[in-house]
Amino acid sequence: MIASLDSTDLASLFLKDLCTRSELEALGQRWEVAQLVDQQVPYLEIARRTGASTATVTRVAQWVRHGEGGYRAILDRSQV
Repeated sequence: MIASLDSTDLASLFLKDLCTRSELEALGQRWEVAQLVDQQVPYLEIARRTGASTATVTRVAQWVRHGEGGYRAILDRSQV
């Protein structure tokens, strides 16, 4: 469904309607954590910088490294 959205503006509007403010904040935080994990920043430093719990940092790191490839695909695209 999200793939069918033809602009970032429309995707943003859809996500804002779909998610609560706290869910959107959590998504943003996880993305920030994923970027720092990819940069090999130590977990405790990631937690300090982002305010995420070390459990969240560990969980996101597992998905970055051993997940379905979604994080990896977007991380690779964002580095171009």
